[in-house]
Amino acid sequence: MAYHLSLRNLEEMMAERGISVDHANIHRWTVHYAPQLLEQFNLRKRAVSRKWHMDETYIKVRGQWKYLYRAIDSNGETVEFWFSGRRNLTAAKRFLRKALKRHGRPERIVIDGSQTNREAILSCDTADRLQGRSRRDLKPIRIRQSAYLNNRIEQDHRATKRRVWPMLGFKSIGSARVILGGIEVIHMMRKGQARYACNPRPSLAEQFELLAA
Repeated sequence: MAYHLSLRNLEEMMAERGISVDHANIHRWTVHYAPQLLEQFNLRKRAVSRKWHMDETYIKVRGQWKYLYRAIDSNGETVEFWFSGRRNLTAAKRFLRKALKRHGRPERIVIDGSQTNREAILSCDTADRLQGRSRRDLKPIRIRQSAYLNNRIEQDHRATKRRVWPMLGFKSIGSARVILGGIEVIHMMRKGQARYACNPRPSLAEQFELLAA
């Protein structure tokens, strides 16, 4: 029997194996451990390329649409993500500042027709280049607006949406942010984005053991 990533499905799966665990306990474990796993993964995450694709997708929280900002590089590897209650310039800039702080400056960012995301890139780029005298000679980040070229990240969103859909919406932005972080960790692990994920690539279970060690 195939299971989606629903906590009630996991409860049923464990029961079929003779293990009694309530889905509420699984939720509490996820909220507690997912941020720790994400932190440990980021310490081991490989560098990404300098060509990014940026976009946001919709996630429902208490019946209302919220926004998951995401970026991947030219190899399809996850650059960064940020969950926001709003879709505006402030949210886009916060996401970009987080990505720039962790990964440095890209050469190019591909976006769709969003003028808000364009303004966010221009603003963050200018602020970054003016932080110090030695940085003012840096070339501006090139912006490429193309819905067709940004299909790459639209496809990558699907891995996250497939896991979110069975949950039928989150109850709060806080819990959504934590659980989405856990989903993104698994997505990056499947892509082999950790420095230890060389040939032969460790299984997901082996990667969990390495993170928890």
